[in-house]
Amino acid sequence: MDGDRVLAALPSDEEEQELVMSGAALTRTERESRLLHAFVELADTLVDDYDVVDVLHGLVEHCVHLLNATAGGLMLSDQRGGLRVMAYSSAKAQMLELFQLQASEGPCLDCVRSGEAVLVADLSTKIQRWPRFAPLAISEGFASVHAVPMRLRRETIGTLNLFRCETGLLNEEDLLLVRALADTATIGILQERAIRRSEVVTEQLQTALNSRVVIEQAKGVLAFAGNLEMEQAFHALRSYARNNGRRLAEVARELVVGELRPQDLLVPRLGPADV
Repeated sequence: MDGDRVLAALPSDEEEQELVMSGAALTRTERESRLLHAFVELADTLVDDYDVVDVLHGLVEHCVHLLNATAGGLMLSDQRGGLRVMAYSSAKAQMLELFQLQASEGPCLDCVRSGEAVLVADLSTKIQRWPRFAPLAISEGFASVHAVPMRLRRETIGTLNLFRCETGLLNEEDLLLVRALADTATIGILQERAIRRSEVVTEQLQTALNSRVVIEQAKGVLAFAGNLEMEQAFHALRSYARNNGRRLAEVARELVVGELRPQDLLVPRLGPADV
């Protein structure tokens, strides 16, 4: 199927919203169309700029309706060791996700910690494992949960979570579908993070290169003013920076633009007869 035919097969925005709001189980044709739509949206993150929050909310909504779940949520690592609730399909799902973070227990946290899926057919059997989360989830009408890691090789960056009001597990085909969607989203997020890190590294490298130019200019100023070799000028520059708790590039810039005088750096090097 070529790109035009793929797009033609997708539902319009209005049709998509009707499918979301109806809450009814999808027909086979609707399910195939929605699945295609989900993968096209996720594939776009690999080739174009995108709004990560919007994409993740779309992913959760697609999974909830493709798998006839009651609610869904998604937690993502903030790259500083913490987790944040990034997307959810309902206020109840948001509340359950936030509660797990506050209570430091629950299937979603166990999923992120282990990097493995946590599949619970009956939450009433897990009260001892999650004494705070399980009773709350049950009281909100949920009976089962599927937490699937967002993982690429050994790196787990979050978890995609589906809550259902009936007991039982998803069949193998549906589990493969959830994993495939989660994996595709993970690749897109990691690519975006890598690009961002690359941009930071590039900026840092350019800053270092610019600093090196200024330092060379400052060495020239000092060498000329003090009749020094370039290596001696560099040692004078570095000594002044260290002795005053300053950055080398900052001192060099001030010397080049005239905010510091060469004598300010050279006087300590002069002998008593020169003072």
